[in-house]
Amino acid sequence: MNRRMFAAALAGVAALAVGLGAAYQPAGDKGKAAKPIRIGYSQCNRGEPWREQMDKDIKANAEKHPEIKLQMRDAQNEVQRQISHVQEFVASKMDVIIISPKDTSLTKVVSEAYKAGIPVIVLDRKVEGEDYTTFIGADNRVIGAAVGKWAKENLKGKGNVVELKGLGTTIAAKDRSEPFHDAIKGTDIKIVYEADMEWLGDKAREKMQAALATNPEAGSINLVYGANDPAAIAAYYAAKDAGREKEMLFVGVDALPHEGIEAVRTGILNATFQYPNGADVAIDTALTIMKGETAPKTITLGTRLFTKDNVASGGEAVGNS
Repeated sequence: MNRRMFAAALAGVAALAVGLGAAYQPAGDKGKAAKPIRIGYSQCNRGEPWREQMDKDIKANAEKHPEIKLQMRDAQNEVQRQISHVQEFVASKMDVIIISPKDTSLTKVVSEAYKAGIPVIVLDRKVEGEDYTTFIGADNRVIGAAVGKWAKENLKGKGNVVELKGLGTTIAAKDRSEPFHDAIKGTDIKIVYEADMEWLGDKAREKMQAALATNPEAGSINLVYGANDPAAIAAYYAAKDAGREKEMLFVGVDALPHEGIEAVRTGILNATFQYPNGADVAIDTALTIMKGETAPKTITLGTRLFTKDNVASGGEAVGNS
């Protein structure tokens, strides 16, 4: 081998060594890709605007973390379909399950997933018992009581109310209703019509039409409390169709920017109470759990009241929010 060929060979070996050195990264180096975190997420019903926004927020917050591999499912308001989602996630050995349950009939399958060793984050609606990792949601009892206080103040302690309740098999519906009733006790405020609208705007409109027919005299309804904003907004349009919307106040719960808050701005609703969806907290909690840290059993989200007087300034905190 002559000197020129020898030099070329040395150069090739050196280049190979540099290349290998650049390609090699010891385990634990910062450049190493994070281990994937597989999250199974089941939504009870994407057909509601508030839940549609929750799904968008879950996806957006998950996308901030490249290591998260998110599988999303929509139960389309069917209990058995949502049970199947959880069973699928357990069989697939997901790292974390996030579920926003249709109602307490999901308790058993959530318990089974939890006992199988998979962390389960219950979002928005509660299940019964303690067999889950973390529950995240606003305090519906605080909201129900705050709506009752607002109604008492704005009706000056006297008037007739239509209450359009959420799905009766959900704890959220009971928690938004019972404290409302407690808050108006001892006043001259009466519930003249109440009905389960199943959290759906079209059902709420039907129930409001029935309420108007049952109370046909002008001024016989002074306030409508919708357990969510779609119900309160639907009630407004039913009253408007009957030429009676100016006779009554309308208050709802959720306060999505493009829905409840916008309805307050435009004068459709007189008030809406915020129920944050907790999507960002759910993803953060999943990451906390995967770090081996202990998540709180309950994470309570704050709420705000929006009226025409404060909507431009971002509303006002309610309770301990």
